[in-house]
Amino acid sequence: MADRLTSSAAVVTDAADRYAKQLASHLGRKAEVRTEPGGERIVLGPGSCLLVPGPSSLGLRATADTQEALERVEQVVGSHLERFGQRNELVVTWVRGPGGAEG
Repeated sequence: MADRLTSSAAVVTDAADRYAKQLASHLGRKAEVRTEPGGERIVLGPGSCLLVPGPSSLGLRATADTQEALERVEQVVGSHLERFGQRNELVVTWVRGPGGAEG
């Protein structure tokens, strides 16, 4: 089995908790949402994204088995978050990395 592909983003906002809850609630209508020690994980088929609220940013950690699945997770989570945060001009910039993002 191949290593899982990963990408991450840190979205600057002082309302990270609120955005994480809104994303989990909205996407939870069609996807599985799991509460984990680090935050909420949204499972989108063969990929997932862990939402990690912090004091000044919302961390997004996407993982998937294939490039296509990773791109889908990035697109779904990123586009929804940018739409929810349009008034505050939230921008999601994904960074790909082997073995996950360290920050």
